[in-house]
Amino acid sequence: MTDVPAGLPRGSEDPASALYLTETLVDIAERPNFLARLSGDEYRRVRDVGHDIAVSAHQHVFAQGDPHDGIFVIESGSVRTFYHGPSGRELTLAYWTPGHFVGGPEIFGGGYHMWSATAMTDSRLLHLRGASLQRLMAEMPGLAAGLVEGLVFKGKCYSALVQMLGTRSVLQRLAQLLLTLCELDGAPIQEGILIDRTLTHEELANMVGATRQWVTASLDRFQKQSLLEIRERKLVVLDRHRLERIADC
Repeated sequence: MTDVPAGLPRGSEDPASALYLTETLVDIAERPNFLARLSGDEYRRVRDVGHDIAVSAHQHVFAQGDPHDGIFVIESGSVRTFYHGPSGRELTLAYWTPGHFVGGPEIFGGGYHMWSATAMTDSRLLHLRGASLQRLMAEMPGLAAGLVEGLVFKGKCYSALVQMLGTRSVLQRLAQLLLTLCELDGAPIQEGILIDRTLTHEELANMVGATRQWVTASLDRFQKQSLLEIRERKLVVLDRHRLERIADC
């Protein structure tokens, strides 16, 4: 029988946080783990009905339009969820880390996936089919409560994304995303704040709803204005207060 992996019932030891576009930094700092309420025996019961899946970096976990059949619990690695529009443009919904699950909102199966999920790094996932999950929830109140907490967190995530897309300009969204990265992955250095997470210009563009070319031009403009520097593919925010003014204007 599989032992309880360090990090699932007791909280992930992976330092990375989930990332999504939001103006509420308190919410994004939450790290709910919907299996954390389970005892070791209960967790093993969940694993017994699940299926381990290894997904290599850049491979699909599921694709938009695929039939729903339960959820995928991230045990290690990182998974990006995104919507692929009719024009071919992609909008990143979030980057998810260990302790989170992907595959909603139809957690019991049925219907079709409304978006896609791709592993950003080599990842290990636990697939829980909808019928098995529904049966276990009736037997384990802790599992049911944890799933509700996970769905609440995702509801906040997607509500924040809609609010940002609907009420902020693309420049404001880029500035807010950089501030969020400062909060989650910022390391103070003499010149400012080093963002210790590498995201390509295309990945930034997919988060704020812009083109890669626009993000490249905007970051170049920020550099000329002494707002930030790019060092070895990582961003250094030089003037956080001016960035905050751009995000709020």
